[in-house]
Amino acid sequence: MYLNLYVAKLQTPAGAAWFFTKHRGKPVASSALMGPMTQAFVEGLKQYAERHTIPIVHFTHGQRKDDVAAEYRAAYRRQHGDREGVVFIGVAQEKANVMRTQRQMLPTGHVGPTLVRSTAMVNQYYVYIQDADKWPSEGPFGPLFIKFSSYFPYTGRVCLNGHEYAKCQLKKLGVDFESLDNGFRSCADPRKLQAVCDGLGEAQIQAVIDKWLKHLPQPFTPEDRAAGYTYAVSMLQVECALTQVLDRPDRGRQLFESLIREHLDMGRPDQVQLIFDRRITKCTPSRFRTRVIRQGVTPSLHIDYKHSRLKQYHKEGLALRTETTVNDTRDFNIGRSLCNLSSVRRIGFSANRRLLSVQSLDCDPTLGTETAQRINRPITVDQQRASALRFDDPVTQSLFSALVMFFVVPNGFVQRELRAAFAAFLGTFPDQITSAQMTYHLRRLRLHGLIIRLPHSHRYQLTDQGYRAVYFETRLYAHVFQPGLARLHPDALSGNSRLRNAFDRLDDQIRLSISAPA
Repeated sequence: MYLNLYVAKLQTPAGAAWFFTKHRGKPVASSALMGPMTQAFVEGLKQYAERHTIPIVHFTHGQRKDDVAAEYRAAYRRQHGDREGVVFIGVAQEKANVMRTQRQMLPTGHVGPTLVRSTAMVNQYYVYIQDADKWPSEGPFGPLFIKFSSYFPYTGRVCLNGHEYAKCQLKKLGVDFESLDNGFRSCADPRKLQAVCDGLGEAQIQAVIDKWLKHLPQPFTPEDRAAGYTYAVSMLQVECALTQVLDRPDRGRQLFESLIREHLDMGRPDQVQLIFDRRITKCTPSRFRTRVIRQGVTPSLHIDYKHSRLKQYHKEGLALRTETTVNDTRDFNIGRSLCNLSSVRRIGFSANRRLLSVQSLDCDPTLGTETAQRINRPITVDQQRASALRFDDPVTQSLFSALVMFFVVPNGFVQRELRAAFAAFLGTFPDQITSAQMTYHLRRLRLHGLIIRLPHSHRYQLTDQGYRAVYFETRLYAHVFQPGLARLHPDALSGNSRLRNAFDRLDDQIRLSISAPA
């Protein structure tokens, strides 16, 4: 979560003018009064750092703050372990909303100074924190940071990570787990983990923010805060993530790439309104698109809705990560106040589930690959090994053709019946196939999951998956594989087949590209 810190009374020029003239009793509201406040605040941060031996780091242009923070956090853990404290204070110059003095026409008819909203490049102070308070319910939160602007009205940001909060809670409860970067790879008690995640809400977040605001220097004096000039919290960005660890990681990338191929139309308005459960019209302001962004060799799927985004990617080769990032709660007619967090969470996680529900209907390519490899490769079941049923083997194709005949037989078949049909497709006589050979073939078919033996009998029956697999493979072999290769054979007549003509053109282009000079 990325949260805003702001003083509600100082968000308008009129409110800022009231602060200086009515609250602090100054004769006129001017930006000259802001300089001493800034100096006092910056000096307070420096003195705080000196008292607690906290390093102050100046970020350079283009430097990744997360990388710097990771180095200092690692050094802090080596020295202090999980003890609570400020790790370091980072300083960076960034653009921020400020109040400035500008000469304008006043209501009295005279030209004079007045406060206006503007932007400026000012120093931002990042206070990186390790929260480890052993509260019974609210904390600890682990790593977080609070950013303060050094210029009036001194807005701020808070960055919290729900996964780090959950990890700290599991450590406190004594539950073993294995991390997966920003997530979990495994957990000894998944129900407790889910309960911890469900229990994180606005009360816990507000409590940890209030605690650190009381502990850290602030630009507003105690008198200012007593008069109501205190920080309020609003939601700037909320990321709702669902990480599904795969039991077959080697199939994960294949699964995700097949999902991308099947759902390139998910960014269309009719699909987006189903995912986000929002009515979309021609007047809805948004760019409806599906983007596939590749970082290195890892692709990610992006779907936009107004200012919000749904992203899905294969995480570290081990999990499928689906996350909805709400960058403006008003996209869903929800206020930005932290008290609306539960509504935003409900929208984010519902969008994740809807996308996965749609995708779960289209996993056939992955399931088909797994079925094909299960059939066409050797297999071991309960320490019993069976050889592969190779697609291009005439014996396998004859077996499959014979099996298709018995799918409609209600009471299955026996070895003798299958042998007769098998011999006919193989082009031989039944008496030339021994009983031992048929037992071998039946055992192979059973271990590959294509047939089952009926209880208390010597009869066998095709499984539903077995029927689909053998029927498809026999049709594919007879109507696509064999005739296709026949048309592409060098001795076949050219010009009598669209497949042959297309292949010849492709072959010519490949030969030209190979022979062309570099």
